[in-house]
Amino acid sequence: MDLILWRHADAEEGARDLERKLTGKGHRQAARVAKWLAARLPSRYTVVSSPARRARETADALGVRYKIVERLAPGASVAAILAAAGWSDGKGTALVVGHQPDLGHAVAALVTGKQADWSIRKGGLWWLSARKREGEKQVVVRAVLGPDLL
Repeated sequence: MDLILWRHADAEEGARDLERKLTGKGHRQAARVAKWLAARLPSRYTVVSSPARRARETADALGVRYKIVERLAPGASVAAILAAAGWSDGKGTALVVGHQPDLGHAVAALVTGKQADWSIRKGGLWWLSARKREGEKQVVVRAVLGPDLL
């Protein structure tokens, strides 16, 4: 299974947290990352998003249907993120659009097996794969990028 954890792009400050929308910069970030993803995603994949407007607007940049998952709202636990994606017993590719520090916590747990505060830039993503080698489950880092690198 492949898991892509995509942090929402740059958003306006102020307004109620769940209603904050992307800035012009955020829309450009989301579009650049979506273009990169579109060139690399398999023909079939699932997308789940936080209900926050900034996450939905980031997911919208892909131009595909996605499911809004309430438990991915800001403050989501690692367990909630992984359950929403179907990690690691699922098949295929799941893309989760969410928030910091939640996604950073999930990446740290998957890569190191420990709790840690890892940061993902606004609009950035981590692409991970689950595999078995000699009967042991492993996590492979396939890509890490921020929108400023595209």
